[in-house]
Amino acid sequence: MPTAREWLLLSRLPGLGAGRLSELAARSPAWPEGWLAVMPAKAAAALRWWLEYPSRSPLNAALDADEAWLSAAPDRHLLFPEHPAWPRLLAEIPDPPPVLWAWGDLAALAPPRLAMVGTRKPTREGLANAAGFARALVERGWSVVSGMALGIDGAAQHAALEAGGRSVAVLGGGVDVVYPARHRALHERLRGPGGLLLAEHPPGTRPHPGFFPRRNRIVTGLACGVLVVEAAERSGSLVSARLAGEQGREVFAVPGSIHNPQARGCLGLIREGGVLVREVDDILAELPAWEAPPARPDAPPAEADDGDDPLLAWLSDTPAPVDALVGLTGLSVADCQRRLLTLELEGRAGPTAGGWVRLPGPAGAW
Repeated sequence: MPTAREWLLLSRLPGLGAGRLSELAARSPAWPEGWLAVMPAKAAAALRWWLEYPSRSPLNAALDADEAWLSAAPDRHLLFPEHPAWPRLLAEIPDPPPVLWAWGDLAALAPPRLAMVGTRKPTREGLANAAGFARALVERGWSVVSGMALGIDGAAQHAALEAGGRSVAVLGGGVDVVYPARHRALHERLRGPGGLLLAEHPPGTRPHPGFFPRRNRIVTGLACGVLVVEAAERSGSLVSARLAGEQGREVFAVPGSIHNPQARGCLGLIREGGVLVREVDDILAELPAWEAPPARPDAPPAEADDGDDPLLAWLSDTPAPVDALVGLTGLSVADCQRRLLTLELEGRAGPTAGGWVRLPGPAGAW
């Protein structure tokens, strides 16, 4: 598979947009011959020129600038499907980004994630609800994902970080471009411990109206569900909710007064089948695979066994996705997958729809 520099190159090829690039990557073509064989003629010609005459390629200056930006600080990263921190949930959406530029703390991607979205012109109650749910989520070990927009988005992300939790912001331009300008302080805070800025566009890219709908698919794609806190009947937040539904994510909505225009979008979502949310437990009750298995006070304490893998303690008969297990155990994605494979070979765990389960019987007994 391509290296980080080669992914940079692929993302810069002319005539090869994010959607087509992701489609080609899903075929796992060999590098570089397989890629040359399947990509459009314009992109193939540019790639062939770079392979044969890299110093003379017009792409060289852009690649050097990209690598200079990445190497300028240890908290700058290029994420791609083979990267250990690549969010595996993105593989479940129809048009994942081929690469993600990241600035901040990659540990923000480790816990299970819930997207929080809402109006840019919230009521006082809406702001309080956004902050309250964000604090409650991070207290339960979750990370809050949003788009750093004014209003509900910013309030939720600020509250999550202030509570000592983790939050991921997906931007509509480059990760180094502050937008909206009023969120300069939040942008800076998201580059600190527990925060992370992500974008599919390279650094320096100015936000464009056409980028934000595409950004929203990443916000919802990173999460196992989306909570709409406050939204009018015609709202970008409802677009995010629709995207979440199409991606197979759970859609949650906070109800409001029928007399509040900013609550009508949420009321409409509830009428159409969205989950009515009053407190954080209403969310977690719909996402059991993302919760730690409950303690069993009547079970005798397990004897120490050097052959036991502690990952087993987090597995039950409820499927647990790899992303959830990574967040619960603190393991890297690679280590978690390696241990799961070992447990599968030993007959103690197995993959199923929705994640991994602990197998019954002597080997996988509780």
